[in-house]
Amino acid sequence: MNDKFIYTPGPTEVRENVRLARAKATTNPDIDVMFFEFYKKTCDKIGKIINTKNDVYILSGEGILGLESACASLTEKDDRVLVIDNGIFGRGFDDFVKMYGGEVVYFSKEYTKDINYKELEKFLERDNNFKYATLVHCDTPTGVLNDLSKLCPLLKKYGIITVVDSVAAMVGEELKVDEWEVDIALGGSQKAISAPAGLTIISISEDAKKIIKDRKTPVSGFYCNLSIWENYYTNKWFPYTMPISDIIGLDRAIDNILDEGVENVLSRHAKIAYATRKAFKDYGLNLYLEEGYSNTVTAVEIPYNIGAKSLTNYLLEEYNLVLSTSLGEYSDKLIRIGHMGENARLEKIVPVLNFIDKGLNSLGFKGNGDLLELFNHYYNYK
Repeated sequence: MNDKFIYTPGPTEVRENVRLARAKATTNPDIDVMFFEFYKKTCDKIGKIINTKNDVYILSGEGILGLESACASLTEKDDRVLVIDNGIFGRGFDDFVKMYGGEVVYFSKEYTKDINYKELEKFLERDNNFKYATLVHCDTPTGVLNDLSKLCPLLKKYGIITVVDSVAAMVGEELKVDEWEVDIALGGSQKAISAPAGLTIISISEDAKKIIKDRKTPVSGFYCNLSIWENYYTNKWFPYTMPISDIIGLDRAIDNILDEGVENVLSRHAKIAYATRKAFKDYGLNLYLEEGYSNTVTAVEIPYNIGAKSLTNYLLEEYNLVLSTSLGEYSDKLIRIGHMGENARLEKIVPVLNFIDKGLNSLGFKGNGDLLELFNHYYNYK
């Protein structure tokens, strides 16, 4: 099971020093004051990476926990919530809004492009009575990247709190939480951070906290209630027992990023993503997106006579390569190249592209040249 070559858009490869960190002897996180300090320092390091002075919390649960927690904490019955929909996960926020009694209003656009700032502005000029808005930074099933630097300040201009799913973008894409006025930014340990799955990262603004404090009704439930975290550090009290080994591993993964340098990490992602997109296009395959390419995921259309599932099955059987297709209607149409985190390195992507080339050729598709050579051309050029 552990000898497979994993190249998916999360979970990503976990570096050995992160795996070893998780094996360290641990203390009791409920009562050891030193662990509260360790936890807070880890949160502060994350804040440095995503450029925020807002409180940052690490929650025990995969990234979806953050999405539900934000909606559970903000939503009261009949609240109007704007769901910005240009991807499967973007639209998927509606489940959480409805679950907690909110009224969903969609701003739906093509899934092949990022959200157009001017179109959203025209929409908000007509209708802006929303408690909060949800949007996705990088929508993983198609890899579309939305420009938070324009969209979040626009929403804030109308007094709309923003909830941003940055699970598939955080660390692989620039994120300036404070400058871009992101109220709640959500990340996950298993994507570009390259730690094991199981932790949610969340930053929360004072404006979002006020909305939660001013609720007329209590938050339904406990685990998804963000207000339970507010005074954890002052009171030296966690709302539940923290998964200490996971957090020690996450801290090591964060240190890996800081040691390399955030700008270098972002540059590495951008360079590999650019070369990947150009190579597939020259090779003769279509990218799903027309605009709004992310630096963490590239979605490539596979000819219908081959099928994405047939290709990924072949790659698993012949090369022990685990590659993702997509979700829903795209499950047999797209493969997704997850060049994020530790996977966004030249030595990781080279065999993947070589295997994909060989696999396509074996299944009857003849590309325009060698996929790896095309990639190397653009990688070295950029």
